[in-house]
Amino acid sequence: MLIYLSAQLLATSVASTIMATAPVVMMLIAWALLAERPRAMTVAGAAAGLAGVWLMLFRGTGPVDWRGVAASAAAMLMSSLGYVLTKKWGRDVDVLASTSWQLLAGGVLLLPFAVAVEGAPPALDTPALWGFAYVTVVATAVAFAAWFAGLRHLGAGTVGLVGLLNPVTGVLLGTAVAAEALTAAQLGGIALVLAGVLAGQVRRSAGTASAAGRPASSGRPRPRWPRAGSATAPAGCSPPRGS
Repeated sequence: MLIYLSAQLLATSVASTIMATAPVVMMLIAWALLAERPRAMTVAGAAAGLAGVWLMLFRGTGPVDWRGVAASAAAMLMSSLGYVLTKKWGRDVDVLASTSWQLLAGGVLLLPFAVAVEGAPPALDTPALWGFAYVTVVATAVAFAAWFAGLRHLGAGTVGLVGLLNPVTGVLLGTAVAAEALTAAQLGGIALVLAGVLAGQVRRSAGTASAAGRPASSGRPRPRWPRAGSATAPAGCSPPRGS
């Protein structure tokens, strides 16, 4: 609800730039609640992605409605906290079951407000029904199930970076479907976002640094000869001398 409110009160560029700070917020919340310490590459990727979103979407705008800024920031904070809490508490719950209950609870919560503010739903023609079907099945059910499955296997900051592909998709769809012109600034912004997302996926394999330069062990322990004259060496026994 807050996202749609901010869309009514703010220019798309401003609202998208505020939402693009979500990866950083998710990293900080995950650090506090899940002990997931942010990696330097992930933080750098978030910074590059935020700069790319700003470059893609930000244009000179008029006065900014601070109610919209508050609504957008609140939506970003609450969704980021909810995603991290889902990762924390939903580890032993099936992804589809968890996603279904969350969407059902959200719909029940919004239903009274929809009835009170909007009234009865309007009559829908066939294209509108197809649109609702797409939003319900693909853009909501499948999308959220994939999102929470990603949170199950990846760090919160890494998944948050993937969310920066949303404005990239919007710009590219505007070019492909609505024949909107793609400017050099937008191309640069898309490149920055993609670079940031890829940087967040770079992961150093465990043990690589410690194993570097160390010869592989054959698995068979080598015999240790006691030093001559030591307290543990039998009398008259000394290690063999190699040629």
